Amino acid sequence: MDTVPVNNFEGALPLLSLNHVSLLCRSVWDSMRFYEEILGFVPIKRPSSFKFNGAWLYNYGIGIHLIENPSIDDFDTIVEPQSINPKDNRISFQCTDVGLVLRRLEDMGMKYVTAVVEDEGNKVEQVFFHDPDGYMVEICNCENIPVIPLSSCSFNPRLSSFIKSAQPPKCGFMENAMMESLSMEMLNISF
Repeated sequence: MDTVPVNNFEGALPLLSLNHVSLLCRSVWDSMRFYEEILGFVPIKRPSSFKFNGAWLYNYGIGIHLIENPSIDDFDTIVEPQSINPKDNRISFQCTDVGLVLRRLEDMGMKYVTAVVEDEGNKVEQVFFHDPDGYMVEICNCENIPVIPLSSCSFNPRLSSFIKSAQPPKCGFMENAMMESLSMEMLNISF
């Protein structure tokens, strides 16, 4: 079954999905090792026309493109990894077993921070850590909280208290069925 992207904005770009994330790194070798051994990415062929050091990796329906820049410190403030801040920029991956993730990170001696998000009885466990260049990585069981587009819920954008409100948005049966179907298709694509 073909998935038609949900796009409610006339004139929006005809996007299909997130393809890859590009990251500057001090050492392609160190970063490749991290993304392979820690996160399970697989190196893939990279175009031979590139005239700079780099690597492409792929898994879970997304690519990681590493671009080596040994003088990254001249352009970026990441000299040493900052403290692990769950409110910082990051790339996030869903997992099947947060407990196993924690045990493996412990076995590898990796520093990490955990957090829990709860909404309407649903609980998401999050684990945050840095890659060799200080980029934040999150591992979570985010599928525990349903994806409900605000456009399908009774929402008044003038009510700024919506975000702080304890009242759950009210969605119709069709909207919930559509989002459940879309979520399942997204999960199938990533495996």
